[in-house]
Amino acid sequence: MSSVNNTKTALVTGANKGIGFAIAQGLGALGFTVAVGARDDARREEAVERLRAAGTDAFGVALDVTSDASVAAAAVSIEKEAGRLDVLVNNAGISGQFADGAQDPTTLDLDVLRTVLETNVLGVVRVTNVMLPLLSRAASPRIVNMSSTMGSLTLQTGPVMAAYAPSKSMLNSVTAQYARRFADTNIIVNLACPGYVATDFTGFAGDRTAEQGAAIALRLATLPDDGPRGGFFDDNGVVAW
Repeated sequence: MSSVNNTKTALVTGANKGIGFAIAQGLGALGFTVAVGARDDARREEAVERLRAAGTDAFGVALDVTSDASVAAAAVSIEKEAGRLDVLVNNAGISGQFADGAQDPTTLDLDVLRTVLETNVLGVVRVTNVMLPLLSRAASPRIVNMSSTMGSLTLQTGPVMAAYAPSKSMLNSVTAQYARRFADTNIIVNLACPGYVATDFTGFAGDRTAEQGAAIALRLATLPDDGPRGGFFDDNGVVAW
């Protein structure tokens, strides 16, 4: 157990593909043991195998961020495997259906809104709070929540998506509250915007690679103890709220 305790462990949710996988890969390259959180068993194990083949110490964690039982079981699994958690990257997120006016504010499908909020906001709160006891065992715990400039009330980038964009605005606000709560602790929490990344999330229409999108998350996950708290960042620096 002593060798495990000398290695930092990171949990990345939604890590089986896209930006999440790139974040897991990047943390592995930095020497972290990576817990690959994902719902789909086959895709999760495939991601773990790919990471291990590249030299990363990785293990899979069955994790559905919308399920209390799943998140609780994931915490037990991580505790058994690693004993603590040094980094939590809340990457899992969904865009929600948007065909037929489902995310037009004038015809907003409330079921779509509820579904998006359940994953993108409540899921982050659920995972964060359950993992806090494990994070509290680390010397310099870091939490990175993956957001988007679409959630910026100042910038208002991207298409009109009245479920997805507000979910990121709320995530930004919730993260700010966590930062205030953790102000006098060693837990540093921030928001990262990966930019417009070419993954299946965007229909591979983005102009950035998953590795480029992961870079800001890696930077925030490895901040020094005097690093910024409660901020919203992309590769260019601070993002306007």
